Amino acid sequence: MRKITAFAPPVAMATVLLVGLATPAHAGPWWNKSIKCKATDPDGRHIPTRIGNGELGWNHFSGKHNIKKCAIVNIPLSGKVDKKDGANLQYWGYASNRQYGRVKIIVKVRYARKTDDGRYDAGAGQVAGVITAYCNGMRKCPKWVNE
Repeated sequence: MRKITAFAPPVAMATVLLVGLATPAHAGPWWNKSIKCKATDPDGRHIPTRIGNGELGWNHFSGKHNIKKCAIVNIPLSGKVDKKDGANLQYWGYASNRQYGRVKIIVKVRYARKTDDGRYDAGAGQVAGVITAYCNGMRKCPKWVNE
């Protein structure tokens, strides 16, 4: 009996240490909260475009949707909100080129601390900002959009 009781406290302490060091179950995926671009809409909303990760922010849309310049994101953000659903905002703008025509740019913004699904948290007093930006009707924006 003594051997079991002598062994139990170190095992219990090791378990507490390991569980204490584990990431909490409620923690979201990693994302870079650093701000790449900033814009202010006509209603005075300060909207950051965070570097993010592969799911949202600059790292998401600069690769997946081929938008490589802050100006392409900030142009729609300088106009009025075109679609609103609670804290989810959409801004529309156009990129044009005499040779190729024009494409509609859609910028989706989460103007709240956390994303809709609660997985990403910008921190106290912050907003998630730009979730994605893309050219309407196409997977990738044409190269000329970034010229």
